Amino acid sequence: MSREVKFVKKIDWLSILLYFLLVGIGWINIYSASVTDTSIGIFDMTQLYGKQLVFISTSILLIILILSVEAKFYERFSSIIYIIGLLSLLGLMVFGKNINGATSWYAIGSFTLQPSEFAKAATVLALAKFLSDIQTNINVFRDQLIAFAIILAPPVLIMLQPDAGSAMVYLAFFFVLYREGLPSFYLWIGLSLVLLFIITLKVGYIYTIIATLILGLVCIFIIFKKVLKRRRKTTLALTSLVAAIGFVLAVNYIFYNIFQQHHRDRFTLVLGLEKDPVKLEKIRKTFGFNTNQSEIAIGSGGFWGKGWQKGTRTKGDFVPEQDTDYIFTTVGEEWGFVGSSVVIFLFIALLLRILHRAEQQKNKFSRVYGYSVAAILFFHFAINIGMVIGLFPTVGIPLPFFSYGGSGLWGFTILLFIFIKLDANRINEW
Repeated sequence: MSREVKFVKKIDWLSILLYFLLVGIGWINIYSASVTDTSIGIFDMTQLYGKQLVFISTSILLIILILSVEAKFYERFSSIIYIIGLLSLLGLMVFGKNINGATSWYAIGSFTLQPSEFAKAATVLALAKFLSDIQTNINVFRDQLIAFAIILAPPVLIMLQPDAGSAMVYLAFFFVLYREGLPSFYLWIGLSLVLLFIITLKVGYIYTIIATLILGLVCIFIIFKKVLKRRRKTTLALTSLVAAIGFVLAVNYIFYNIFQQHHRDRFTLVLGLEKDPVKLEKIRKTFGFNTNQSEIAIGSGGFWGKGWQKGTRTKGDFVPEQDTDYIFTTVGEEWGFVGSSVVIFLFIALLLRILHRAEQQKNKFSRVYGYSVAAILFFHFAINIGMVIGLFPTVGIPLPFFSYGGSGLWGFTILLFIFIKLDANRINEW
């Protein structure tokens, strides 16, 4: 049996099937959300659905290229790919095009490319390479700092564009680190900081500091009382308390000086920070409009939906960005609860399949890569769905394989099919 035939048999065809099902259903909904004249051909490049077909076609070429490259290439050149990814983000400061207030794209004529979509795959490769190194021990503080630096360098550059939604996705990597043995207290620290941030905005820093002091002193007393000989733990608790108070004091500065106005308005809307009903209503009309219209559109679909191309909210352009960030509203209105459930099932099936195959990897590089892909896809999927049904504020995170756009589709395709290539070679010698 030839080497090519053996490789074809090893490929995870179920993941590929799920990929094409999601891409296909996504295109059907992009067509429905953007078509204005059914007499125009589906390949018309003046229409979004025509452009998306081109993106899908080029994605197939990408898939062939990715699967043709030797699996060892991705591990061997991961550091170089990561550096190229960082340079592409840095280059935006000089050559980037500003669209909707963010300098996140390179423009060549009418064609635009968003490097942050490809930086995710570069970061996954670099992190997998570092964690799979025999000298790396994630329980050692030095190696933890290096892993954090690999993860945080791209989002820092992305925030300079600024693009908070794309930067937020990198939080998904910390679940991968936790799977590989990162001490759980880092997750608790992260959750605690988020909680302190929200509480401080809601009730003010004075009350938050008082509550933090009381809770911290109680914890220190318990540690000191029960483990008197372990002074290191007491010192750590005191340091954490001082750091928490310092963070609380910095919240207002972060909120009013680092966050953009539209970020502040969204927090104001979700947390109910604005007391003036007139100002609150103005913010609600500006930043709550998308979510309200999205919820109305999805709710109007009922159990079976109104039918393809029969969505009145979709056809009436009530939901802004309906072919990108809010594409799921078209599914909810035209396909109803049943169609929405099918789409969610397909995403969950793909995620579980990736996790299952990742756990089977004999090579640590492939395993870390697989878990990273699953984490990124889950983060996008969960936040986007939560956003369109009102659980999360609008942050500009697209739905993988569904939302309109070449950079997003190509980026997710590269992410997934590098893992499919690695998985197909899992029983080979490395």
